[in-house]
Amino acid sequence: MKKISILVSGKGTNMKHILLAINNGVLTNIKINIVISDRWCPAIKYALEKNMKAFSLERIKRKFLSEEINHLLMKDPPNLIVLSGFLFILNKEFCEKWNGKIINIHPSLLPKYGGKGMYGMKVHQKVINNKEKISGATVHYVTKNVDLGSIILKKSCSISLGETPISLSKKISILEKEILIKSIISILNK
Repeated sequence: MKKISILVSGKGTNMKHILLAINNGVLTNIKINIVISDRWCPAIKYALEKNMKAFSLERIKRKFLSEEINHLLMKDPPNLIVLSGFLFILNKEFCEKWNGKIINIHPSLLPKYGGKGMYGMKVHQKVINNKEKISGATVHYVTKNVDLGSIILKKSCSISLGETPISLSKKISILEKEILIKSIISILNK
């Protein structure tokens, strides 16, 4: 059985999609072994309601957060770590230790609109402000350089006339779910 650890900071939409894919047999021989957050959030509440092992590290000082996450992961090392709306930037040592085993989903066609401070609606607003014709989602490996790891998979969509950050985020969310599951399958079936 392959193990996925999930790091979250918000609603856990992609975490729920991974769990659904496991329960529906799309992801086979895979389980979520732990959910970790840098704050108390709806994703942690949901994980606990589903009797999953879940930890909120909101009381840990930010400079020790990567070390504490590593400590929890080492108790039952995963085959893959998935950042699912995780807003904390992991330190260099953590990224090097788990090199090739951490992936992130980003709501743009990287390398455009990536980097520190570019997440969620901020990305969609910037894309619209710059009058882009297409946007999309990217799954990439996590490295010490924010959003600059090797791209695993990306998918685009057109931006309609009158598109808003909210309507664009709904389009991107559909793409994220699709490419995240495909990426997990391709990585864990190597």
